[in-house]
Amino acid sequence: MTESNTHSDDRPTTGETLGGPQGDSTRKDPEEWVTGDEPMTGAQRSYLDTLAREAGEELPGDLTKAEASEHIDRLQAGNDRTS
Repeated sequence: MTESNTHSDDRPTTGETLGGPQGDSTRKDPEEWVTGDEPMTGAQRSYLDTLAREAGEELPGDLTKAEASEHIDRLQAGNDRTS
């Protein structure tokens, strides 16, 4: 038995893998979020404020988490900013 084909609890591996080149499977469309209709978080508000100022835009202060995420994605794409 080799370390490469067993788990720490001595179960043989199945050869199945997680991840890979398919992309980020943890990223959901904000419209599908369970909490997407809740008010945006403080971190979203702060980052969105920065991005909106850089883009010369004004956005409403009462966005939902999903709406804020969509604006963040849009503004990042427009600024070539990814984080």
